[in-house]
Amino acid sequence: MLDEYISGNLIIVILVVFLLFKSFRTVQQGTIGVVTIFGKYRRVLNPGLNLTIPFIEVVFKRVSTQNRSVELEFQAVTIDQANVYFKSMLLFAVMDSEEETIKKVAFKFIDEKNLMQALIRTIEGSIRSYVATKKQAEVLTLRREIVEHVKEQIDVHLEEWGYHLLDLQINDITFDEAIMRSMSQVVASHNLKAAAENEGQALLITKTKAAEAEGNAIKIAAEAEREAAQLRGQGVALFREEVARGMNNAAREMQQANLDTSVIMFSMWTEAIKNFAEYGEGNIIFLDGSPEGMQQTLKQMMGMNKLMDADKK
Repeated sequence: MLDEYISGNLIIVILVVFLLFKSFRTVQQGTIGVVTIFGKYRRVLNPGLNLTIPFIEVVFKRVSTQNRSVELEFQAVTIDQANVYFKSMLLFAVMDSEEETIKKVAFKFIDEKNLMQALIRTIEGSIRSYVATKKQAEVLTLRREIVEHVKEQIDVHLEEWGYHLLDLQINDITFDEAIMRSMSQVVASHNLKAAAENEGQALLITKTKAAEAEGNAIKIAAEAEREAAQLRGQGVALFREEVARGMNNAAREMQQANLDTSVIMFSMWTEAIKNFAEYGEGNIIFLDGSPEGMQQTLKQMMGMNKLMDADKK
């Protein structure tokens, strides 16, 4: 009888210990447990050790409150029928730890796979509808606008599901190979055009500067030649003036001595011949050495002397 009593108590103790063991639930940090009773929502369990009713309260799902990311690759078509290929990264998380939010997250979708499918398709549809209103040439410059448009559209749906969008990054935008080649050719042609324009401007500047330098050089040379010619003219004038003065003095002295002034002309003529021979750059000098030629030259020189005397009077 005692053995049966002890055995019964032992079984009860074991059952109690087992029930107590089953009553405790551990929830990891970054997650929230959702408890149901016979399939109906009951309450949530916060991170740490929690007490539940064994076999009645069941942890239906553990909802993660940590950030989650997913990579997307899809295609869109522009208004001018160009295929655009996107690679993007989506970062999202549970909106908050409130009970109503956790209920939405736990019961809106059957499982995680269906949630991700709906999320991806919603984002793809939003981007495709936006790109369909733009031309191919505009898409590459509208990266920020596309992200802002998607955030506005997707935040409404995510809020209904208990999530919110943290970030959306469009990492790559590409086109069909033929379009990429044509775009590269356009860029190359623009670069060649810019290079040609720059080269033309540089050549124009170089030629302009060269012309200015040449013009300045010609101007300086002309100015120097003008000054040189002026100085040469002044020198010739002074030379003639001195010659005339010397001839006048010599003629006056010869007249006072009752001598013929033609001797002065003859001396000047012989001195001129000597000067031609000494300083002339040519190899041949043609002079009329006949008596008639000398008389003619002397007459011309005497006539010039008289003319100069008349001008002075």
